[in-house]
Amino acid sequence: MMLDKDLQSIQAARELVKNAKQAQRQFAKFTQEQVDKIVAHIAAEAAHHAEPLAKSAHQETGFGRWQDKVLKNQFASTQVHQHIRDMKTVGIIADDSANKVMEVGVPLGVITALVPSTNPTSTIFYKTLIALKAGNAIIFSPHPNAKVCSQQAIDVVKRAALEAGAPAGIVDGVTQLTMQATEALMKSKDVSLILATGGEGMVRAAYASGTPTISGGPGNGPAFIERSANIPQAVKDIITSKTFDNGVICASEQSIIAERCIYDQVHLELVRQGAYLMNEQESDQLAAILLRPNGMINPELVGQCALTLAEKAGFTVPVTTSVLVSPQTTVSPQNPYSREKLCPVLGLYVEDDWHAACDRVMALLTNEGMGHTLVIHTQNPEIVREFALEKPVFRMLVNTPAALGGIGATTNITPALTLGCGALGGGSSSDNVGPMNLLNVRKVGYGVRSIEELRQPTTVAVSAPACEPAYSLHVEPVAPVAATVAPTAKPVSIFEDTRFTGSAVAPTVTTPAASSAITSHQGDDRFTAAVSPANDEINEAQVERIIKQVMGRLAP
Repeated sequence: MMLDKDLQSIQAARELVKNAKQAQRQFAKFTQEQVDKIVAHIAAEAAHHAEPLAKSAHQETGFGRWQDKVLKNQFASTQVHQHIRDMKTVGIIADDSANKVMEVGVPLGVITALVPSTNPTSTIFYKTLIALKAGNAIIFSPHPNAKVCSQQAIDVVKRAALEAGAPAGIVDGVTQLTMQATEALMKSKDVSLILATGGEGMVRAAYASGTPTISGGPGNGPAFIERSANIPQAVKDIITSKTFDNGVICASEQSIIAERCIYDQVHLELVRQGAYLMNEQESDQLAAILLRPNGMINPELVGQCALTLAEKAGFTVPVTTSVLVSPQTTVSPQNPYSREKLCPVLGLYVEDDWHAACDRVMALLTNEGMGHTLVIHTQNPEIVREFALEKPVFRMLVNTPAALGGIGATTNITPALTLGCGALGGGSSSDNVGPMNLLNVRKVGYGVRSIEELRQPTTVAVSAPACEPAYSLHVEPVAPVAATVAPTAKPVSIFEDTRFTGSAVAPTVTTPAASSAITSHQGDDRFTAAVSPANDEINEAQVERIIKQVMGRLAP
């Protein structure tokens, strides 16, 4: 009897989780030195296989350029490892003796990782390193369109982990790829986190699973060329970025915004450096195939070169063409040039000044790509500050190719292939995701103050008569009295106190404490003696005489 394929895949996924959980329990007891040795060996082996796996990924998916995929594999292994190598992630990771606070790293447990077809091998290298560095186990669910190269990458990191002494099951991947298997992983009660990189539908499914999720999101990065920019270098950076792996990195530029006063120079440099500016008819022909009828990116155009894109759209371009550029004036979900394009295609907007450019940037990001990436080319630090303070992105790059700057290759931002978009982009993190995002931190705090110290301190007169004002700053010590003196009732203004006015009628007292307080006033003539019975109206001179009397009695 033949078993149902979907049921088999679900059972296989459950076994992976079971094995990973057991392995992680052992791995959680490893020292920092043991963890670091394993991570270093995985990184070295991954880098060793960078070229063959890049070729395999290009052959299977047809996306991008294998030469650029080699660089991505090296980045995801060597550069990521260099960044995380010295991080403390095991045991006590911080100890502040001055403030008496200690922090302990606590692994999450088992992580499920979704792998995109655009970066099917580099993502596996990167996620394995950051997951194991934080003491976790990781299970991969590759994209069906890249299952062969992804499985090859999984085999490399799996074998390297075992060679370095990691327990079996600490890293593995689904081999029977079905939606049911991936769903079983995401909904398993033994999976602590989903690390999602992929299409919008898969990311939404991850969040809907009920398991905590960290994800990347769609990019739609505008590139603003401000009038003070080095224009030849700015254009070079943009074309370098947009043609890197044929534009499949989500941080790459999607539109150029140029100030009108420098547009002629920008135009000249674009043409000189291999860009082809499409006319209206050519723009319409390409726009017709960039998106599917449902508004999603057409996968047949993802990662294709400019010559192939033009051919598919039905027009010809010079063989030296590197990127296709379409002049635009509108932004909308129906306009593909104002959205994410995972291929070497750019929209081009011309604005009167940087204020108008700001508005265009906001329109583009609101249309798509909130929270992701923005790049600006300028020599004016004030413009950088203005953009940094207001633009709704979590990666703002200056004078660098966005695809490489956003992942941390040409900037000192955390090296990563999962780029969080924060709450603005519907995600849970705005970070370039690293080991510390995959680690819980246990806080240990010593007591340093008592509850008495938390209470607001008050100045109390020591053994002072009850009639002494509560706001006294200094009280002369007096001999102890035999009877306990009750405190006065709520203080009143001296202008309302009958002792100043000379009123013969004492206030009505109903409580024993208040009665005792009034009794204690008898014989105290410091206030009443200065007030004439014949003149019960208080005036400024009388108040001054009373104050002088009181101060004289308090003086030593």
